[in-house]
Amino acid sequence: MPSFEQLAEQLEPTGTALLTVECQQGVVGKDSALPELAAEARSSGALLNVARLVAGAHEAGVQVLHAVAERRPDGRGANHNARLFRAAGRLPVQQHSGTTAVLIAPPIEVADEDLVVRRLHGLSPIAGTDVDALLRNLGCRSLLIAGVSANIAIPNAVFDAVNLGYTAVVPGDAIAGVPADYTPVMIRNTLALVATITTTDEVLACWKRQRRVTRG
Repeated sequence: MPSFEQLAEQLEPTGTALLTVECQQGVVGKDSALPELAAEARSSGALLNVARLVAGAHEAGVQVLHAVAERRPDGRGANHNARLFRAAGRLPVQQHSGTTAVLIAPPIEVADEDLVVRRLHGLSPIAGTDVDALLRNLGCRSLLIAGVSANIAIPNAVFDAVNLGYTAVVPGDAIAGVPADYTPVMIRNTLALVATITTTDEVLACWKRQRRVTRG
């Protein structure tokens, strides 16, 4: 774990963006296509912590991006080259463009200044999407990553961010996967090797202190 000063430097608001990953109604909402994952995201407190981070980012002036996974109703352009994609195509709830399934799930509040980045293919919230170009245009150096799942999309986002030269920061209590005991093991043995691991409270404390310094 970094010192408070080191974390505050990494999360300086003008050079930081918050990326929420697949925090959409069809994934973590009450009518999720993946009820086990949705239940874990809620019962663990991860979804609430994502909402707290988004609210804190809005207050601190940190740019928020929401990465949404969706597909066309006809499936055009979607992947079929892995077991996961084939299974997703058979689920009773589909992440179809323009439906409630791809709306950001409560209690996360989307502000007018937030950017919503949608992808129709692949596993990554970053590779093959507009995220990297948007971050560079915004002058982002550090990327705070939260959401689901700890099994696939979150590590994918972290690896992509690091490969592209960003400092990846992960609040471990704001991500979730299944089974529940997999997430801390993955954080400890994988993400901790390439990202700064922190907590929601520590992130919010950094932004709060920086607001006091700015106002002073």
